[in-house]
Amino acid sequence: MPETKSADEIFKEFKEHSITEFFRKNSQMLGYAGKVRSLTTIVHEYVTNNLDACEEAGILPDIEVRVKELSENKYSVYVRDNGPGIPSKHVGKALASVLTGTKFHRYMQQRGQQGIGAGGCTIFALITTGKGIRVRSGTGKESYECDLSIDIKANKPLINNLKPIEQKFRGLEVEGEFGDVKYEKSDHGVYEYIRRTALSNPHASIKLVEPDGNEAIFPRSVNTMPQKPRQIKPHPLGISTSDLLDFARVSQSRKVSSFLEETFARISHDKVKELAGIVKEVDFEKQPKDLTWQDCEKIVNAFKQIKWIAPDLDALSTIGERQVDIAMRNILDPKFTSVVERRPRVFKGGIPFVVEVGIAYGGKAGRVSGDLVSGSILRFANKVPLLFDTGSCAITEAVNGIEWKRYSIARFEEEPVSVLVNVSSVYIPYSGVGKQAIAQEDEIVEEIRLAVQDAGRKLQRFLSGERQRSVQESGYKTIIRYVDQLAADLEEITGKKKEETAKELKSLIEKKYKNLFNEEAAE
Repeated sequence: MPETKSADEIFKEFKEHSITEFFRKNSQMLGYAGKVRSLTTIVHEYVTNNLDACEEAGILPDIEVRVKELSENKYSVYVRDNGPGIPSKHVGKALASVLTGTKFHRYMQQRGQQGIGAGGCTIFALITTGKGIRVRSGTGKESYECDLSIDIKANKPLINNLKPIEQKFRGLEVEGEFGDVKYEKSDHGVYEYIRRTALSNPHASIKLVEPDGNEAIFPRSVNTMPQKPRQIKPHPLGISTSDLLDFARVSQSRKVSSFLEETFARISHDKVKELAGIVKEVDFEKQPKDLTWQDCEKIVNAFKQIKWIAPDLDALSTIGERQVDIAMRNILDPKFTSVVERRPRVFKGGIPFVVEVGIAYGGKAGRVSGDLVSGSILRFANKVPLLFDTGSCAITEAVNGIEWKRYSIARFEEEPVSVLVNVSSVYIPYSGVGKQAIAQEDEIVEEIRLAVQDAGRKLQRFLSGERQRSVQESGYKTIIRYVDQLAADLEEITGKKKEETAKELKSLIEKKYKNLFNEEAAE
């Protein structure tokens, strides 16, 4: 007979674990899965924070990344920016704890939205090398340096050797040692991540120093800051029962009616009356904290029965058609570009999003492997490159679903073409905690498909013109090859000098192919 245990014996080992400890044991959920991906994730988290901080402060970003090999599968990563810096009283929470930060609670577009990133890097450094990270920061008012670690069980930052620096500067420098990582120049490596970040953030200047000492510099393509997103109120159609209950519990409003007006967009006094008429069993005069799950469920169902004005779109900030075009031309040097920015749409009823698509053809476009070139999909969410989990992404689904033959691309996987897709939203529905793939929401997939088709039609016209020009060039070269022989034969028949006849024939031929010569002159 197997040994039996009592409930008391089973639950003797019952323990509560902190969020930080959970992520330490499940680091793959944060993108730390595989040596190459782990290193790219570290750089991604720091650079994302750099860009957000600079933009929020209204500073054109200058970012430097240095990756140095220390030993096999062990590297140091140094990242510097010229942003506003971090006040010393906040540095622990900002870089050495998880689910904290300035982004998680705000309803506006931002690159990070989970409050895990930089703290996750510190955790990964600790569990792979036993060391924390080194920080230098200047805010204009104070400059300091310190060592940062983290109490994993308590999710508490540990700050050591904090001391002021005489040099006054603005910006943040972070350096750490990381094990179980590898630098590789591949489609999933740090170099490709930086290259794509430069594509989607043309207002940033980025320098990468690789382990072999090579410096890759991606200069700023435009000198204007992107439109700054504005924090907005959530739209009623994007709210779940749980969301409504959470908002109600922290509300300072005295009545449910005023709570709804103050918390959500597009809810006016008249809309509250309309809601109250639908949900007669809920008292709109009671305090929000007294709302029950059943009350909130009825109100959310009532939201769906009312006609609403579309969400406010000031919270969105796209790359911009002109900026995408400039960035693609500077980095990919293509023969042709086509850029489309669609009008804002909503998914899940009330969450606004915008799709941008850029197609580059020829030059350095596409994926190069030896002598072979194939089509590539460059995926972005809120201007952040998505390098992993390609197959499960809404962008991949939409682009692969296009009938490329309709746009003069016989086989996408054999053409020098890059398709850039950026989805901007106050809430990106990532399919995993690693934030590397967008969930296949029907509205998002359809909007990407329509945007790619719009850009594809311009590509089709270009390629058709190229083919026609190629036919003309072939015809011109074939005919011009026989001019001298024909002029010589005509001289024997007519007696007219060969040189004069040849000149007249060439003039006639060039008049016939004048469009070809006009295009060459324009180029």
